[in-house]
Amino acid sequence: MSPSTLPSLRSPSPPTVHEAPQTAPPAPRPPDSAPGAAPVSAPSPRLTVARLRRLFLELVKFGVVGGSGVAVNLVVFNLLLHGLSSGPMTATVVASCVAMGTNYLGFRFFAYRDRASRTKRQIALFFAFSGIGVAMESLLFYAAYHGAGMSGPLGSNVAKALSIVLASAFRFLVYRTWVFQHDARRH
Repeated sequence: MSPSTLPSLRSPSPPTVHEAPQTAPPAPRPPDSAPGAAPVSAPSPRLTVARLRRLFLELVKFGVVGGSGVAVNLVVFNLLLHGLSSGPMTATVVASCVAMGTNYLGFRFFAYRDRASRTKRQIALFFAFSGIGVAMESLLFYAAYHGAGMSGPLGSNVAKALSIVLASAFRFLVYRTWVFQHDARRH
């Protein structure tokens, strides 16, 4: 036997390829941050709870203002439709417009008073989106009143209430997103 065929008694040599130690990938950076900026950590549970609490309080305030707007809307609607014998579409549009004015005051001075200051742009956006909301509400009311036959005193109020609720989801989203935005300088 030759020495090259004899089994080696030496211990095997360590592999020549060095393996990098296992580490967690770095936390992602915001897309607008500088290349050397520190990575962003995941939000803490406290931060999430605080955000949920703020959203809940915002929803409650929106509900208070919206609830008073619904009351104004229904009172004016019933006064016009059943008290003054106005047409149903006239009553719903006028009532919605009166409620829109009272809602602006409630949102501006109560629900979103901590947001950006009153500007011509904010007022224009509020009334533009509210106008869209009135159109949505009126179309929904028309469909229920004429299409579903909800034309009696009780039926007309149910149709009006349903149309208000459905249009309010749209209003909540656009008011908080575009009309009453957070002022970045205050935070």
